[in-house]
Amino acid sequence: MNGVPGQIGRYVVERELGSGGMGEVYLAFSPAGDPVAVKLIRPDRLDPVTRARFEKEALIARTVVGTNRVARFLDADPYAERPWLAMEYVPGRTLLSYVDGSGPLSAPLVASLGALLAEGLQAVHAVGLLHRDLKPQNVMLGAYGPILIDFGLGAFLDTAKDTLSHSGMIIGTVRCMPPEQALGRTKVKESADVYGLGTVLLYAATGHYPYDGARWEAIVAQVANADQAPDLSGLPPALEPLIGSMLAHDPADRPSLDAVMAGCTSVLAAAGLSPMAARHTLIDATATDEEGPALGNEPSSAAWKRIAEQAVTLDENEPDSPLDGPPPAAPEPDEEGAEGPAESAGAENVPDSSADGTASPAPVVEVPAPVPAPRKPGRPPASLRVAEELRSRYAAQPGL
Repeated sequence: MNGVPGQIGRYVVERELGSGGMGEVYLAFSPAGDPVAVKLIRPDRLDPVTRARFEKEALIARTVVGTNRVARFLDADPYAERPWLAMEYVPGRTLLSYVDGSGPLSAPLVASLGALLAEGLQAVHAVGLLHRDLKPQNVMLGAYGPILIDFGLGAFLDTAKDTLSHSGMIIGTVRCMPPEQALGRTKVKESADVYGLGTVLLYAATGHYPYDGARWEAIVAQVANADQAPDLSGLPPALEPLIGSMLAHDPADRPSLDAVMAGCTSVLAAAGLSPMAARHTLIDATATDEEGPALGNEPSSAAWKRIAEQAVTLDENEPDSPLDGPPPAAPEPDEEGAEGPAESAGAENVPDSSADGTASPAPVVEVPAPVPAPRKPGRPPASLRVAEELRSRYAAQPGL
């Protein structure tokens, strides 16, 4: 476990699952032994405004209900030295890995994938959030079917045009980026996720993206050009009208998620499949024994020992989550007027990019367990505030 933090927040780390443009992802375990996926955010993504927005979006993300297609958002600490978030651990393989190893999916299976993911996105949009980073790497395929991961990172993904060159924002994400974001418009809407889902379905059906190039600058130039049509070569005729419309340059020309689901179920009906039968067929085709649901979700003996040690030291007075306490006070400037650490964090730790534009792994930092700040009088836990809001909402709708 060389270079892997032993603990992040209350979670005991087992091993690294992967790394990318946003940071490193680890398989970890709660004090009770439940597996979770914990993501550490890269240092160059940090500033006080982003941290505050991350806290706001994380609180909302915990309220997403009504779908089994989005990995549940569990916990986060926006004000740790390196912010982190804990999500439901989803075993399996990514759509990218599956298509690259086994080839594209058939038209009915792509339609099933689209209907299921569109339904999941509707639940995200219902609470006023966007995914913002839909791509084949963020779709997991396992024994339950497709699941969207990396939801909850929206605060870090509204980047301006001049920051697209940051390590890790290249190739994979830029290839799936909607034109409005490539043009530097950071206030994107639900239609941006429709475009992202279109890139996912195109890749599932053909093994390629709508735009490509040797460098990220060339890709962005194509995406931003209204006269440059997306590459739909190899797309089955049954899917071409729907996916082509999802990849429209103008957000207003893209279909709603309801229309996406209707288009997908029409493809299934033409193939003589019900949505339920298509889902089972999709699972049978993509959930392999090699990367089955039980893989890697049991802690090692060393991790079990750390879990047991941690359980003994848990303080009953600590909040259940860093999100349930107030944010820490802003750091005071020193005598010479230098800004506090939150203003300059990570400036010297930004990973370099290789010559072909791919990101080098971000440095791994040992993350100590956060020391929660005392709650302000009168500030109830976030979970209680959410519960009270839901009770009041449903009390006004006796027919539910």
